[in-house]
Amino acid sequence: MTVSPNDLPPGVRAMAARGPDWAAWVDLLPRRRAEVLEEWRLVPDGAAAHGYCSLVLPVRDADGRPGALKLAFDGDQESAHEHLALRQWDGDGAVRLLRADPRRRALLLERLSTQDLADEWDLAACETVAALYARLHRPALPQLASLTSYVGRWTEALAALPRDAPLPHRLVEQAVSLGRSFVDDPASTGVTVHGDLHYGNVLAAPDREGDDWLAIDPKPVDGDPHYEVAPLLWNRFEELAGDVRGGVRRRFHATIDAAGLDEDRARDWVVVRMVLNAAWELDDARTDARAPDADLLTRCVSVAKAVQE
Repeated sequence: MTVSPNDLPPGVRAMAARGPDWAAWVDLLPRRRAEVLEEWRLVPDGAAAHGYCSLVLPVRDADGRPGALKLAFDGDQESAHEHLALRQWDGDGAVRLLRADPRRRALLLERLSTQDLADEWDLAACETVAALYARLHRPALPQLASLTSYVGRWTEALAALPRDAPLPHRLVEQAVSLGRSFVDDPASTGVTVHGDLHYGNVLAAPDREGDDWLAIDPKPVDGDPHYEVAPLLWNRFEELAGDVRGGVRRRFHATIDAAGLDEDRARDWVVVRMVLNAAWELDDARTDARAPDADLLTRCVSVAKAVQE
């Protein structure tokens, strides 16, 4: 089998520009793909797609059954335990894992539709995601890193943000205080949470009886179910033009009401996550020697304020 980087989708080849580790992975990827296809007796069955840090190839096995081969970037620590979460869920509320090779970051998944929740009415989509929470939130797997271990580091970095940073300082102080409280709160851990459950990470499942929508692409941590809400508020943000406050609040309440979450705790996690997102953008801008993305900063601040008004 020919193995050439030119066989990869342009979006995957472009990942090489992110740095030496990415370039090495892109160079390795065609050979890894060929090896896994041969060893698992799979044949390509359609055009390849990709996420931010993975190649996804429709395949069929030796018996002709459809699947999806996912090959992820070796350095993506957020998804290092994706296979464990998928095994824990065993297809209940999530795509079913058929085979895994964690060393090569290779997963064989059941094949779902490419249709996600992006075109669904946003409040109905929030309720769909909220219904998945109850199925995915299981006792935390022991291998998962704790959410508090991350938040502890993130919060202290946030506390060091200069007062003249282009973010409302009182909002930064609030996020630091809330983050530290979450780190000290035992309720901030104990549950396997997806970590990145937004509209694009829920796919239609036309071949699953009784399941219309299933979660994909977890970034699992040992955490707090209330941590999950924020991505539903910052994604599809452009649709809220003209009524950001009302739109964010409607999504927030649709989600927490459908999921039976505590309003105050979910709100506090939204504030922490949005301020952290803004701070990471400032850090990335400094690293890349560019101006911060003003629209992204506005989005983060707008969402954090909207849930509190």
